[in-house]
Amino acid sequence: MVFKRRDPQTWGARAREMVWPRGGLKRATQYVVHRMRRLPDSPQRVARGIFIGSVIGFLPFPGLQFIVAWIGARLVNGNLLAALLATLNTNPITTPFFAVASMSLGHWILGIEKPLSAEYIGHAFASAGSDLWHNFLAIFTSDTTRWGGLLQFWNEIYLPYFIGALGPAIVLSAVAYYITLVLVSAYQKARASRAREHSEKRRRLREMLADARERIAQRQEAERNSPEVAGDDGPASP
Repeated sequence: MVFKRRDPQTWGARAREMVWPRGGLKRATQYVVHRMRRLPDSPQRVARGIFIGSVIGFLPFPGLQFIVAWIGARLVNGNLLAALLATLNTNPITTPFFAVASMSLGHWILGIEKPLSAEYIGHAFASAGSDLWHNFLAIFTSDTTRWGGLLQFWNEIYLPYFIGALGPAIVLSAVAYYITLVLVSAYQKARASRAREHSEKRRRLREMLADARERIAQRQEAERNSPEVAGDDGPASP
């Protein structure tokens, strides 16, 4: 393959790149912004894709963000690539802090009084995972399914997280929408202006070359028709 790495990355290196890119988060962010500005689409469609992708990036859709963002972009007629890129607004470093803040807000909205400690959250995840595994095995055995841990996880972890994250996600994504609209519009106008300037320069250059060729042709024609040349070409005098 032409673009295959000479030294293949290990799984650990790939995971490290996802958490902290080699060039740093600033460079990775600049690259994503640069790619979004250069998307070949209208500013409105790019901005709509950014909005829906950013909202999905903040919401708890583990492993399904690209799929949900793709569906959302189709529904709002947004740019698909912009929506997929915008889901990268969260990363493994910032997500835990945002998740705890969202669950706290969701608990307050729903009136749930539970301490959001690491032990409480870990126990909820463990209970839900245990129920999922037990229910899977119950398909092949005579055991009855159990839903207590899953219901607790849904009511006290996932639903508060979703509700608490929805408001900030919409607000932050709306800000990203208007910023994207301004940046993409300005970039496309500047690019169109540069294209017009280059086209005008090429037109002037073609005109200069055509004028130079015409002057050269006229000079050669004048030299061929001059009396000196005509005398040289005529018969010699006796």
